[in-house]
This record gives sequence, structure tokens and C-alpha cells, in this order.
Amino acid sequence: MRLIVMGTGPFAVPMFEAILAAGHDVPVVVTRPTRPARGRKKPPPNPMREAADHLGMDVWAPDSINDPEVVQQLGEVGADLMVVCDYGQILSRDTLATTRLGGINLHGSLLPKYRGAAPVQWAVINGDSHSGVTVIHMTPKLDGGPTLVQVDTPIEAHETAETLEVRLSQLGVPAVLEAIELLASWDGKSTLGAIQDSQEVTKAPRLTKQHGAICWSDSALDVINRHRGVQPWPGSFTLWDRGKQPLRLLVKEMVLAEQHGSGEPGEVIAAEDERLIVACGDGCVAFHQIQPAGKRLLTAGEFLRGYQIQPGIRFQSS
Repeated sequence: MRLIVMGTGPFAVPMFEAILAAGHDVPVVVTRPTRPARGRKKPPPNPMREAADHLGMDVWAPDSINDPEVVQQLGEVGADLMVVCDYGQILSRDTLATTRLGGINLHGSLLPKYRGAAPVQWAVINGDSHSGVTVIHMTPKLDGGPTLVQVDTPIEAHETAETLEVRLSQLGVPAVLEAIELLASWDGKSTLGAIQDSQEVTKAPRLTKQHGAICWSDSALDVINRHRGVQPWPGSFTLWDRGKQPLRLLVKEMVLAEQHGSGEPGEVIAAEDERLIVACGDGCVAFHQIQPAGKRLLTAGEFLRGYQIQPGIRFQSS
């Protein structure tokens, strides 16, 4: 089939490579434009552009995929189908109509659960036991089209959003190829796929920096789940008020801890050798790696030797 592939982030790359390996004709790849970075920061990476450029492919990066001029250009490609994943823009009805069979989208959740920009992260944050991928036949409604292929997988107890997303991107490869075959044999009229149950819809909004703030009144399990879900960004952090400006502590690694006494939420209840244990609303967590703002990453022992942390000190949520 003649396909237009649209994507930006790393989740789309395995699917894109598999489409090419399967022999489909991809005359153009569409991605988000690279925005100039502020100050000395580098522009954010665009894995799809890098993959397409490496292969010498034609890459488009319009500011708006729904601009009338862009829509006209898409129509002139004469493609059978759009294949979209991790792209970052909602396609209008006119845009979807530029190909003979419309578009399909690979999404990192078991739709209708977790519609939105951060489905993998919210599944982990909420402590779900399962996740998966869904390929839908696209409509202008965000992640709302009928489901064509769905694949379920367990979420491992210590899996982070970062590692789960890599695994789901691979799980999506055969799902996308199967969906393309379904569209290839579709008559364009008969019912295709299963309509999503609107009563089961949940949202997965894009994460912000504040989503990384540890809420010490939560249970220890909820604190750990959120920590797993905000990796690699924005990461888990807490504040330590030392009597002057609070010190921001980025917690790189933490685990559930056995009870070592009781304390108020955020209170340090053990601080010796390599043990830094903090009370939550229910249960405790142990810090293994901490990075004070502006400093290098430290083990719990290094942190305790370098800073005056004693039992009874309380960390703050924000």
C-alpha cells in the first residue's frame, strides 16, 4: 500500500521501520516542526525525523497539518492510508479525507481507557495491572475512532513508564501491520472495527513538572507508583526546608520499605548508613539515589554523609 506515515516521538519509530521492512511504499513522512530552544538548551529530539533523514526520505514538518495548503499537498501524494503514531496534532476531517482509506493511529493504551497525550504514564501512576496498545480507524475526535486491533500486556511490578513505553512500541508493530491488512481488504462501506464505549472513557493529560511532586499524605504504594510513572520526566522530587531557601531533591530511585517506626507524612524515620526511610500517609519508602538541586547524583549513604539529615526532619510535597 501507499502510505503516509506521521510521527514525532520514539514510540512511532519501530512501527515506521516495520512498515518499510514489509515493503509498503512510503513517499513522505510527516512530523512536528522543531521549535527553537531557549538559551543554551538544545532543541528537543525528534526520533522520527532522525530515522527518516537517515534513510534519505522526504520529510514534511508543517506548523499545522490541517492548514488548507498542507491538506492540498497531502491529497496530491495519492496515498491509500495515513498511519499515525505519537505525532502531536489532531487531524481534521478534511485531512483524513486526503487518502482513500483515511487514517489509522497506534495508541499506547487499551482504549477507551487513557485517551490523551500520556497514556503509558497514567497507567503506571494509577497502579494498573495491565496496559496495551490499540490501533484505531481515525476520526476527528481525539483517540475516539473504532478499534481495529488491540493487544493486552501485564505491567510488571517494578516497571517504569519509560521501560513500559519501549515495550509497548514493539508490541504495536504487529498490531499496525495487521490493521493495514484489514484496511487493504476493506470495501469502504461495511462496518470496520468496534465502536468504543463512551462510558468507559478516561483521560490521560500531558504531564507537567508538578506531577513529579511527591505527595507524602498518599500511601507508600501510591508514592512508588507515581515515581514509576513520572520516569524519565518530570521525575520525583520533594523539598527540604532547612530554615532558608528550601532545597529541591530529585529522587532518582526509591522503593517500598518495611515499617521502621511511625511518623507524620514526609517525616524521616531512619537516617543511618545507607538507609534513608521516609513515612507516607500509609507505610514508608526508602530513598536509594538522590540528586540535590545543582549537584551530582548521590547514593543514600553519600547524601546522609554530606547533609545533616536526622530522624524527625520532614520533607514537603511542594
